[in-house]
Amino acid sequence: MFIARSHFDVTIVTMNPDHHPTPPETGPQAPASAQAQLDLVPELVAKVYEEAPPVVRGRLIEHLLKPLSLLSLVAVANGVFANIALGSGSPVLQVNPEDAQRIGTRDVAALVSHVQQVSVQVVDGLSQILTSSPVLAGSTATAMLLALLAKQAVQRTPIVGNDFDPIS
Repeated sequence: MFIARSHFDVTIVTMNPDHHPTPPETGPQAPASAQAQLDLVPELVAKVYEEAPPVVRGRLIEHLLKPLSLLSLVAVANGVFANIALGSGSPVLQVNPEDAQRIGTRDVAALVSHVQQVSVQVVDGLSQILTSSPVLAGSTATAMLLALLAKQAVQRTPIVGNDFDPIS
């Protein structure tokens, strides 16, 4: 099964044994709700991660870890990311290619789910990393993720003024 995307609609298309997609109208439709879109993001990031070379994998992980504290890293994916943060030995987190190779796609999906709750801007920032990688440029998963992130950004209520200031 793979996921096909028209301009902004997500359609899940099943594959028949000859690897020809069944028509979208006969395939199951993905829910278009905002929650369904949020649920799809970790899966797509995990797929992109799976297709990415080790150096790009490291950049993706470094970017996703930015807003998280060490305590929250312990709670995600059995602490695999906390081990990487502690093992880097540097004040600036750097994920080496060997560490990136050891991180599984399920761990990445769990990390993205957690990061979405902490900082939507960090998830949106994945677009910059994805578009700067020529290796991922031809990836269907990358194209779908970029389109979904763009759609979510358009649908999101903009922050006006200082909405987070409890005093104002």
